[in-house]
Parts: sequence; structure tokens; C-alpha cells
Amino acid sequence: MLRPKKKKETISLTKDSVKKARRIFSYMRPYRGVFIIGWFFLFFSSSVGLFFPYLLGQLLGGSDTSGPQLGISPSASAFDGIDLNNINVVALLLLLLFLTQSIFSYFRIILFTRVTENTLRDIRMDAMDRLLHMPMDFFNKNKVGELTSRLSSDITLIQDTLRTTIAEFFRQIIIILGSIVFIAMISWKLSLIMLATVPVMAVVAVIFGRFIRRLGKEAQTAAADSNAIIEESLMGITNVKTYTNEGYLLHRYKKAVNDIQKLNIKSGNWRGLFVSFIIMCLFGAIIFIIWQGLHMTLGPNPTLDKGDFFSFVMFTVFMGASIGSIPDLYAGIQKAIGATEHLMDIIGEPTEQDIFQGNLTRPIDGKIEFNAVEFAYPQRKDIRVLNQLSFDVATGEKVALVGSSGAGKSTIVSLILRFYDVNSGTVSIDGTPIHEMDIEHLRSSIALVPQEVILFGGTIKENILFGKQTATDEEVIEAAKKANAYDFIMSFPEGMETQVGDRGIQLSGGQKQRIAIARAILKDPKILILDEATSALDAESEKLVQDALNELLNNRSAIIIAHRLATIRKADKILVLDKGSIVESGSHDELVKVKDGIYANLSELQFQEG
Repeated sequence: MLRPKKKKETISLTKDSVKKARRIFSYMRPYRGVFIIGWFFLFFSSSVGLFFPYLLGQLLGGSDTSGPQLGISPSASAFDGIDLNNINVVALLLLLLFLTQSIFSYFRIILFTRVTENTLRDIRMDAMDRLLHMPMDFFNKNKVGELTSRLSSDITLIQDTLRTTIAEFFRQIIIILGSIVFIAMISWKLSLIMLATVPVMAVVAVIFGRFIRRLGKEAQTAAADSNAIIEESLMGITNVKTYTNEGYLLHRYKKAVNDIQKLNIKSGNWRGLFVSFIIMCLFGAIIFIIWQGLHMTLGPNPTLDKGDFFSFVMFTVFMGASIGSIPDLYAGIQKAIGATEHLMDIIGEPTEQDIFQGNLTRPIDGKIEFNAVEFAYPQRKDIRVLNQLSFDVATGEKVALVGSSGAGKSTIVSLILRFYDVNSGTVSIDGTPIHEMDIEHLRSSIALVPQEVILFGGTIKENILFGKQTATDEEVIEAAKKANAYDFIMSFPEGMETQVGDRGIQLSGGQKQRIAIARAILKDPKILILDEATSALDAESEKLVQDALNELLNNRSAIIIAHRLATIRKADKILVLDKGSIVESGSHDELVKVKDGIYANLSELQFQEG
């Protein structure tokens, strides 16, 4: 099946986007002094550079190495006392010009780079800080890949714009305006002719060129679509032959290659017209100006010095190049504004600290109580997940949650951790509604051991320390021993300093689980949540992990989610959930005696299979 074509992304400047983009200047404020100095160097380097085409013209038009200046030079007043007809003098002036401009450009670049990198460092840190503190619902609405892109590609785009594009854009503006002033000083008559032709032709050429590039991209997209047909046809060749659809796919491919042919022919026609336009109109306009200028330098009474005429031509070339570069530079600035808008959207999002206003930090013992809780996820408000749910977990009690997928088990965990707020009812810890508690204080007393353990890039020791950053080496070793992880850790050549690899890829499932348990032991939580912690392990690993979990469960309130009932037989209380409500409650021995009960049926099935 063909992939759907992506809509062409259009970037336009609106008041709202510019307003958001302007917030970037708040990050530049601490470095504004350096930034202003950089702008001075930009202005001076660009202004000094304007003398290059003038002096180059004088060098090309010079014919003497020692004699007096010849002819008429309307702009010679800028160099009073200097013989611009002397090529040695002009060459020396050009060398001094390059030296001055190189110094100005050096300081401009290093100052802009310093301001840019400091600004982007602050933006990166602020954006990451906001992301880490966003509510869970934010991650339900935004894809991780898109968020990662905003922190990488968008910032790179802003980096290039702040460091070079903006400076280059204004440098080209200075060159265009300065060139107009210089050519007007050299010959106002010739400058009027030039301004009426060359800039117009340059702008038309740029628009023409962008249109042709767009046609080329459309042809590339069509080619990609045709390649997708080939790829899908060959990968699914068994189905193609089974359903005798060779003719159908060949027809689709024929249509795709016909589209490519038409687009490339259309692009070729426009390219031919573009080349003809450049040769006839743009070059023709330049030749017309040169022809007019030569008439002004010839004859018994020339009105234009030859050196000034060459300077005029150089300014015309420079200005044409600058005009041609403006659209692409402006497009780059537009893209950067769009990227900045994306980042400012993230930074402007309310965090958990903004949403969850609780501030109580009373010591937590671990008693949990759900009272008539109703809840539906913000993205699915019409689907109620928990329905008037009430239960309690006494301090130090182990309560297991059992039920089919979608019954509400993981939702209960999310509400205890206050990833979401309830729609009605209350969730309380030690009699205090959790919405009145400081969110970090609440979570600092809870540890979670999930089914799919995520380890972070780094060493085993660093991953265990994730439970308590201030722990000593002795505490880390003790936690590893209690989690039945110490022996396998020390079997590695590098011991605790062993790299776990991306997401813990270097370790087995059982090893990762035991490191997660060691992490939880090190945290020493009052409330422990086990979410299918042994369901994906083999028998040997499960025994080691279960022994570690028994160590972890001592003297803690615990919520245990399990499908494998053998792991929860010793739980103090088992709650059977169905469609967000508790339908059965009791110990294992009590529930297996319930005639036609959900738990009893599950237990019979599983233990018979075992």
C-alpha cells in the first residue's frame, strides 16, 4: 500500500509566531552587551567591505604607477590626496582593506558564536527542565520523536540562524543600500538605468529558480512513491502471486512512472525557459548598462572616469548577488522563527508544579485510601476507567490487583503517583488527600518496579544510584546484595562500573529486574508498586527476582499488579477488578472458594496449566 503523501509544510510569519519567537531575546538578555558589540563589528566589517568593489574598479581602470590622476572621478573626494589611478597605491589600499575587514569579521564571528551558544545552552536546559516536569497527559498528546526533534533539529536551525543567517541577511542589506549610495555618487544617470533593470531581473530570476526547484522536489517525491511500489511488491511477492495481482501492481507502477515523466518534462521545459531568461534578460541588462557606461567614458569629453566605470560594474555585480541571496536568507529566518515558536510552545506549557498546587510535606507512613474515585483519561473523557472505586491499603499491607486488561489496575497506580488527578472522589495517603501534598514529596516516598525495566545509558552503579543519588558505595553494594544482583554484577570484569548499553541492552531481563529492585531498595520507599515485575522471566530468573522482591516488600505498603496468580498467593488482600470496579475482595484462600468467581476460575485455569 502506498504511503500517504505528506502535505507541503508552509511557513508564514504571523503576529503570534513573531511574538513567540521574540521570547528568545529574553534568553539573550544576559549577553546583550556582547551581542551589541558584535553588531557594531558586523556593521563596520560590512561597511568597510563596500570599498572593495570601488577600489577593485579603480585597480582595473588604472593605467599608471607614478603619474598624476587622470580623468574625472566624482567619488575621489573620499580619498583626497591619494592617487587612485596608481595601481600600486590601489593594491596597497586593498590589502589594508582586507586586513581591516578580516579583523572586524573575526570579532563579529566569535562574539556572535559566544552569544548564540550561551543562549542555546540556556534554552536547551530550560526546555529539558520543562519536559521533565510536564504532566503525563502532555506525553499522551505529543510524540517522543517530535519532542526530540524540537530539542535537536529545531535548536540546530536556530543556532545557524543566530550565528550566521541573521548577520548575513543584514550584511547583504548593508551591501545593497551602500552599493546604491556609491553608484549614485559615481553616476546618477547610470545608476537609474541599473536600478530599473538589474534588481528587477535578479528578483525574477530568484522567483523563477525557486519555482523550478519546487518542480524538481515534486519529481523526487513521485520517484519515491514509485520506489515504494517496487519495494512493497517485491517484499510481498508471495501475496502478489497468490492473488495474481501482477497486472494491478504493474498498472500502479506505470501510473507512477508516467507522473515522473510528465513532471521531469515540465521541469525541463521551465529550466530551458529559465536559462533563456538568464542569457537574454539578465545578461542582456548587464550588457546594456556596460554599453551605456562605455559611451560615457569615451569621446573627447568623457563624463565618467574609466576606473569609476569599472567600480560601477563591480558594485552592480555585488548588489545583484546580494539581492539574489536575500530570499533564501529570509526563508531561513522564517524557518528559524517557526522552530523558535515550537520551542517556546514547549517552554510555555504548564508543568506539574504549575498544575499540582499541593504543598504539604508531612512524613508518610504508607496508608492508602481510595474513596468513591471516578476517572477517565483526558484524551478519552467519554470512557470511564474507574467507577466509584473505594478501597484502602493499611500501613505495611500487601494488596494485589487482579483483572483483565483495561480493568483499571495501571490507572490506580497512576493515580497514586498522581500522574493524573481524579475526576471525582479522593485518593489519600495517611488521611491526607494527595492533591494537598507536594508532588515531589509524595513521589519521593513511592518506588515502582515495572514489567519493562528501563535502564539509562551508563554504568550499573549509576543505574542503582538512580534510586538515591546521595547513597554511599556501601549502601549501593548492600542494595545490590538484597536484590540478588551483587553476584552477577561482580562476575563482570568491570563490576559496578560495567556499562549497561542503550536501555540496558547488555543485560538479560532478569538482571535488569534485579537492578531495578536494587534501585528501589536503595530508595527505601514507604509505598512500593510492583507492576507485573516477574511476568516476562524464565523460571530461574523469576525465583531470584521473587526472592529479591520478598526482601523489598518487608515493612512496606505494597500494591502488586499480577496476571500470574502464583506470585500473589501470599498477599494480605487481593482485589479483583472488572470495568473499573471491585467485584471480588479477599485473600487467596477466600477467593478460590467463591463459586463461579472470577478469581477462582482464573486460579483453576492457571494452576491446572502449571
